[in-house]
Amino acid sequence: MNFDLVVIGSGPGGYVAAIRASQLGLKTAIVEKENLGGVCLNWGCIPTKALLKSAQVFEYIKHAEDFGITIKSPKADFDKMIGRSRNVANGMSKGVQFLMKKNQITVINGYGRLIRGKKVVVTKEDGSKETIEAKSIIIATGGRAKALPHIPIDNDIVIGYRKAMTMDKQPKKMVVMGAGAIGVEFAHFYNAVGTEVTIVEFMEQGLLPREDKDVSKELGKIFKKKGINIKANASVESVEKKGIGVLVKVKNRKNDIIEEMECDVVLSATGVSPNVEDIGLETLGIELEKSLIKVDEYYQTNVAGIYAIGDVVAGAALAHVASAEGIICVEKIAGKNPHSLNYENIPSCTYCSPEVASVGMTEAIAKEAGYEVKLGKFPFSASGKAKAGGVSEGFVKVIYDAKYGELLGAHLIGSNVTEMIAEIVVARQLETTGHEMIKSVHPHPTMSEAIMEASAAAYDEVIHL
Repeated sequence: MNFDLVVIGSGPGGYVAAIRASQLGLKTAIVEKENLGGVCLNWGCIPTKALLKSAQVFEYIKHAEDFGITIKSPKADFDKMIGRSRNVANGMSKGVQFLMKKNQITVINGYGRLIRGKKVVVTKEDGSKETIEAKSIIIATGGRAKALPHIPIDNDIVIGYRKAMTMDKQPKKMVVMGAGAIGVEFAHFYNAVGTEVTIVEFMEQGLLPREDKDVSKELGKIFKKKGINIKANASVESVEKKGIGVLVKVKNRKNDIIEEMECDVVLSATGVSPNVEDIGLETLGIELEKSLIKVDEYYQTNVAGIYAIGDVVAGAALAHVASAEGIICVEKIAGKNPHSLNYENIPSCTYCSPEVASVGMTEAIAKEAGYEVKLGKFPFSASGKAKAGGVSEGFVKVIYDAKYGELLGAHLIGSNVTEMIAEIVVARQLETTGHEMIKSVHPHPTMSEAIMEASAAAYDEVIHL
């Protein structure tokens, strides 16, 4: 079979690229070894948010008295929460199937490997093989849970994110290795439904170590209030079976003291590994750098006509990044003249409670870059909408260049801030200044007013503080 474009992988990079290619008139096929939608729709972004919504509803019910509502003895049904999450994921995957049909994209189920001559050999579930050929090929094979060399994921005592959202039984005690977005989100969910959770993070900053320090500190305080045990600047040295449980040895990196703790299971949330093995890269001589496929600004590899996007290339392993890369890549293939992606304006979101969202430079990075900065912070405790909604934890922090008023970065922690961050992304895209943000009238009462107020605080014009 011959196509204009073949995409290997149907995650948010692959299926979005395929749809855009079809819109641009390219005869397109997509190769997928599992379910359409990839990790994001089936095992990542979507089902985790369904679990977190269940946790949020449960927490609302537990605090119903605060809103003048009496509910007796609320109980979390772990199995039904897991079931709802899987149903949501399955529904979204079916939605992608519909989009494939709507856009007349050929879906080929099986494992795709590159061979010479711009061809892909697809091995089907029954062992049969099919060879397809295309003018252009996009590698969008995504990533998987990264395992530490000395602590492999066996899905028994050490599990990855897939197992964490399909467990047969709720653990009484869990240790989470890694305090990035995945670790923090699962720690929040399991804590909310009654599991005793300990987070072990290698970096000294603690929770979400790549976020602004003020945000990490605030989230740490809130998580500790929830009863989550946090061990920062620490490492898991060993994990071993002990009776029906698990013995974990954790080293304090400041003094090298080893602490032993027992739990039911360990969740490995130490990052993402790119799926670049056994897909034919060596056959074509496609270059790698630090286990990632080397590409140019339009995602072409060193082999003409072969492209790569998403988790297999350098950059943040985020669904929205992969989608943006896929669109740019396909538009270039189709002869358009797209702008390259601005990686300095990519929002990052963590969907724990409270949520965390950020874009641009942290305060520390801005100062290291030599900027004289104006900082503004507005707490949600001073927000009428947040107080009325019972969600007054957190704040908005903005960072402006003192010389030109450029919005260098913003860091938000609070209810629904993952929805609010898009305002900052658009403002930065349009090169909005601090004074323009202050003078842009925000509706009252809203959570988003805090962005305007934080900007005003940076220029000593804040009203409600």
